Amino acid sequence: MGSELETPKYELIDKDRQFEIRMYEPMIIAITEINSSYSQSATTGFRRIANYIFGGNDQNMEIAMTAPVLSSSPVNNNGIYNVSFVMPSKHTLSNLPKPNYENVIIKEHNLGKMAVLRFGGWATEGKVIKYQKRLEKMLIKKQHIIDGDFMVAQYNSPWILPPFRRNEIMVRIK
Repeated sequence: MGSELETPKYELIDKDRQFEIRMYEPMIIAITEINSSYSQSATTGFRRIANYIFGGNDQNMEIAMTAPVLSSSPVNNNGIYNVSFVMPSKHTLSNLPKPNYENVIIKEHNLGKMAVLRFGGWATEGKVIKYQKRLEKMLIKKQHIIDGDFMVAQYNSPWILPPFRRNEIMVRIK
């Protein structure tokens, strides 16, 4: 995954030195739920949805990869993680094929107004927790009201070196 891949459309509402406020357009996602550790769920979830976009569907259709891969934050989730891929914008719910497996669901998703903090390197559990706490403190300081669960957005393929990786911690705000 990299900069040449399609990414979700959004309007930049505000840019602080440390974080951004974005308003996302509605999108279609392929999502799966995993009951496991943070790192294992990321791997399992990625494989399930990759299977779908690489032809594991009722039409054997290959669907273009997009970025980022979205997943639940490891904080306060009781070991249940969601991993999702955003579907290319040319697709609609009616023209996307049905997944071969029931544990992959295709649905419309509206992120809405999100606060986003970017960080590099690998999105390890410890690093995600660190940046989530940092974003939460910044939002409280700026009097933003958190309105949902934190998510992790990973933009790069596994072979991109850590200094060049792009990740984000994000949360819906009012």
